[in-house]
Amino acid sequence: MTDAGTTQLAALDAGVMRPDGPTRPTGTRPPRAMRVEGAAWLFLSPFLLVFTVFVVYPLGKSLVLAFQQTYGPFDTEWVGWSNFRNLIGDDLFLLAVRNTAVYTLGSLFIQLPLALGLAMLLNRPGLKGRGIYRLIFFSPQLMGLVFAAMLAALVFEKRAGLLNQALHAAFGFDLDFPWLQTHVMWTLILTSLWMYVGYNMIFFLAALQNIDKSLLEAASVDGAGPKARFLNVTVPSIRPVASVVVLLSVIGSLQLFELPWIMLESTPGPGNRGLTIVMYLYQKGFETGDLGYASAIGWVLAIMLIGLALVQLWIVRREER
Repeated sequence: MTDAGTTQLAALDAGVMRPDGPTRPTGTRPPRAMRVEGAAWLFLSPFLLVFTVFVVYPLGKSLVLAFQQTYGPFDTEWVGWSNFRNLIGDDLFLLAVRNTAVYTLGSLFIQLPLALGLAMLLNRPGLKGRGIYRLIFFSPQLMGLVFAAMLAALVFEKRAGLLNQALHAAFGFDLDFPWLQTHVMWTLILTSLWMYVGYNMIFFLAALQNIDKSLLEAASVDGAGPKARFLNVTVPSIRPVASVVVLLSVIGSLQLFELPWIMLESTPGPGNRGLTIVMYLYQKGFETGDLGYASAIGWVLAIMLIGLALVQLWIVRREER
């Protein structure tokens, strides 16, 4: 084959020259590829439009507002970093951070171990009625947060509340014990146990059922007891799922708002004992009207969430090495 024929075949293979027409300049894109790309952008355009309008623009606007003080929807004043500096000395904000941290620690060190324990009980071989138990523990999730919070508020009422009535009948407990007046955060933690322990149990149960049975059998043959099998086989096997559950619990706990807002009847409770970060953000933004200060609170919360997520990611990667 001549050199000219070889060149033509190479041009055909590269899509530069059509077999029945003139050559196309090197570096230009074929019309078919341009049509495919245009169709792709056409299908993506609704998502990009919605994402820009409802995500990108609000984020950018809130970032600008964080450096402003607002006196209404259209009256703003540029204050620079003053909003963030004021947060450091804001006693109510610090109280909200402390209350939120207490609730978060309760979710991590009470709720998640209890969820794992329930999952291990339901994962025992030969257990009858496993599906019924799953439904019972998971059922609070089927009610919805608002209804569950309203029901919990009735349970924790003084004197007429179901919990005080039951404890009084069984142990002579004080009927006027102030759950929602003095022990607000513990009440919220107990309510979250009822609402979310079954939800987290499902994740742990799925992880336990995916553990390689041969690993547990090999550990038993080697003489490992229940504790050793749990620490050396079960925990490493469920660590990826546990990391996700911990991250979701931390994010949900730091964003706590609806539960105390409903249980405390749209107030932070006596002495602001139920005040959380998001509740304080709501008060500043929609009750006081200072959207700039509220935006600063929101960005501080976002930085906290991102920082905790990065720390957890670093811990998980270090353990995998």
